[in-house]
Amino acid sequence: MNCRQRITLLALLLLGAALPAQIPATTEPPIRVAIVGLVHNHVSGFIPQLAQHPEVQLVGIAEPDPALTAMYQKRFHLDSSILYTSLEDMIAKTHPQVLLGYTTTRDHRHLIEVAARHGISAMVEKPLAISLDDALAIRKLAKQHGIHVMVNYETTWYSSNLEAYNELAAGKLGELRKAIVRDGHQGPKEIHVGPEFLDWLTDPVKDGAGALYDFGCYGADLMTWLMHGETPLSVTAVAQTDKPETYPKVDDDSTIILRYPKMQAVIMGSWNWTFSIKNMELYGTKGELFTDAANQVTMQFSAKVPAVTSTAPPLEGAQSGSIAYLANVIRTGVEPKGDLTALDTNVIVMQILDAARTSARTGKTIELKRLPPQ
Repeated sequence: MNCRQRITLLALLLLGAALPAQIPATTEPPIRVAIVGLVHNHVSGFIPQLAQHPEVQLVGIAEPDPALTAMYQKRFHLDSSILYTSLEDMIAKTHPQVLLGYTTTRDHRHLIEVAARHGISAMVEKPLAISLDDALAIRKLAKQHGIHVMVNYETTWYSSNLEAYNELAAGKLGELRKAIVRDGHQGPKEIHVGPEFLDWLTDPVKDGAGALYDFGCYGADLMTWLMHGETPLSVTAVAQTDKPETYPKVDDDSTIILRYPKMQAVIMGSWNWTFSIKNMELYGTKGELFTDAANQVTMQFSAKVPAVTSTAPPLEGAQSGSIAYLANVIRTGVEPKGDLTALDTNVIVMQILDAARTSARTGKTIELKRLPPQ
């Protein structure tokens, strides 16, 4: 190799070292997202995620309460140019592709009505709505206007739940016979949620119920997913208020029983747990599986063989989190079907919750039928 060749090779090696290790997955502009409402405390964890995610751009926040807006502006150093009191004004000036709902649950329907009118997709915090009637209206709007409607649950992004789903689908547990899902914490007031959140979370008109909706929705979502969208034969629920001095208007403890042809599911949503809890137990004809929080899974197949606990592999790609999921749906245009976030799943969730509320109020088991297709 002569001197000139050595110089050329060295230059190429130096150039290669200077290049980025990976080429970005997409050169498309970030997806324009806007937040609607600041009364749901989960938004405080979502704003920093939006700021750090390269696939999305926060272009606007619409909140009618100026004091609440000022609090979030100071906390997150938000630019005044993206802050609006009017949803319609924000849409007209920022042209978002997706609306992220952090309103009361009652306001989800109105938010999606506005989104549909403008041809904008939406993701709301769980549950989808306060009633089955609202859920069906939302489903109709989504189809008529060709928009995506998604529902965000914390537990959707738990790798332990996906591991449970995969083990069950692979037949390792045999046929599923019983499931128990526990969700909740000590209570919203006890864990010191913001006053704007506590105000509507404990209002049956704005939230639909208390712990029955707030935490019962997690189990209804997980079971509908695990059962591949099958509607339960019946729903039986008990709800009570153990702390009437704190929660005089809503229940703070609930138990829902779902009956399927060969299986029962027990969903326990409560504001009376000793500490925060989100776990699931699956009992099959061949084995048992327990999930513990985000990534721990314990399986046992015989009384003679000890249970084995393992760490579920992390979620990847579009399943790694709500923003990655959202970006994938908007970029591909593919309507989600049958997963934890999908609209079809969450309409059934609302059928279950609506029936559970009626059962708890009347003391009767509510028989269900499969909803007619849209």
